[in-house]
Amino acid sequence: MAKPALAYVCRDCGAAHRKWSGHCETCGAWNSIEEDPGLSAAGPPAKTLGNTKGRSIALSPLSGTEAPPPRRSSGIAEFDRVLGGGLVPGSAILVGGDPGIGKSTLLLQAAAAFARAGAPTIYVSGEEAIAQIRMRATRLGLDDAPVQLAAETNLRNILTTLDTERPALVVIDSIQTMWADHIDSAPGSVSQVRATAHELTSFAKRRDVSVVLVGHVTKDGQIAGPRVVEHMVDTVLYFEGERGHQFRILRAVKNRFGPADEIGVFEMTGHGLAEVTNPSALFLGDRAEAASGSVVFAGIEGTRPLLVELQALVAPSSLGTPRRAVVGWDSNRLSMILAVLEARCGVSLAGKDVYLNVAGGLRIAEPAADLAVAAALLSAVTGEIVPSDQVIFGEISLSGAIRPVTQPDLRLKEAEKLGFSTACVPYQMKRVEESGISVRRVQDLPSFVADNFSKAL
Repeated sequence: MAKPALAYVCRDCGAAHRKWSGHCETCGAWNSIEEDPGLSAAGPPAKTLGNTKGRSIALSPLSGTEAPPPRRSSGIAEFDRVLGGGLVPGSAILVGGDPGIGKSTLLLQAAAAFARAGAPTIYVSGEEAIAQIRMRATRLGLDDAPVQLAAETNLRNILTTLDTERPALVVIDSIQTMWADHIDSAPGSVSQVRATAHELTSFAKRRDVSVVLVGHVTKDGQIAGPRVVEHMVDTVLYFEGERGHQFRILRAVKNRFGPADEIGVFEMTGHGLAEVTNPSALFLGDRAEAASGSVVFAGIEGTRPLLVELQALVAPSSLGTPRRAVVGWDSNRLSMILAVLEARCGVSLAGKDVYLNVAGGLRIAEPAADLAVAAALLSAVTGEIVPSDQVIFGEISLSGAIRPVTQPDLRLKEAEKLGFSTACVPYQMKRVEESGISVRRVQDLPSFVADNFSKAL
């Protein structure tokens, strides 16, 4: 009998290869390809169903009268907001984040909150001993919560215990440490992560138990292991934040039971993670009154309006290739804004270093920040100070036109609530509701530069 061919799989992206090599051509990672005996390099053999008939399945109409799925509140409002209103029984949730960002702290606090609310909860750790978890719980003031603990990595033992105990919530910390004994590879490998995630997700659906899986991330910020794990689960959450800031952002990038891109804001304190009910006021709390290069952007994160300060610095460069450093925004989009400023407005920053920072450690992805970024760059290069009571938002096209953005009313209401009196908005934006804030409409970037920075250029 011929020996089955071995497949080689990249542990970072899950791509299959016919032979081993030091470099994965799919994701570009080095030394990430390993053997996976569970797969064949040529793929699974083709099989036909022949003349055997299967069982006829029941079909249902698109319209129905099913009630929305029941939800269980944790008592942590920011955590419930990201989940879409609470925890859905039988759901599988994947939580990823950088090492030391606070994933275990957040989930231990959430597990304690669910347990105190009457949901039987089990916390399984494959990375820490029970004594270490108890020490953290004591420091967080959670040692009286009725959470059951286990330190185990064998998946078969874990599933047997869960079948006996029948909890409402299970936290697995982390999926990369789990080991299925029927898979001939090391824990953390692609095949192990795929198999254990499938077994735990199937158990959640079969027993109507909510399962939360903690996932490690790669240096690129993606959850390590095959991407199929993110397709298996119902919700994917990323825990973000900068080590030097106390703020942490819990962001939903996939949610079958609620809106995606919803965020929850937490503050890391000596007693754990504290909820931030008004993140706009907190992000702007330490803002300087008068400083060039500082602009307030009115953004939308999920369903929540959020005001954040953008900071820019432009300095002469002694290098042949000037630096472009960005924290909290897309560097490619910054390059586009610089090109539009030079081509459409005659403002060249070719010989200068450009630094852009989103204050508070927040990451912004929406293009509505284009106009605010351009204003911060122009303020930094000219020394002109943007009024501290003004917010700015709008998308910049390659032609220099300012395009409208979504949900302008929410942005302006949030700005008015925090005491801002003026706003620069796209000219073609739909009519906004009457409010106490003065709206200045901007048609294109050249007119914006001429109206605000022409004297200094």
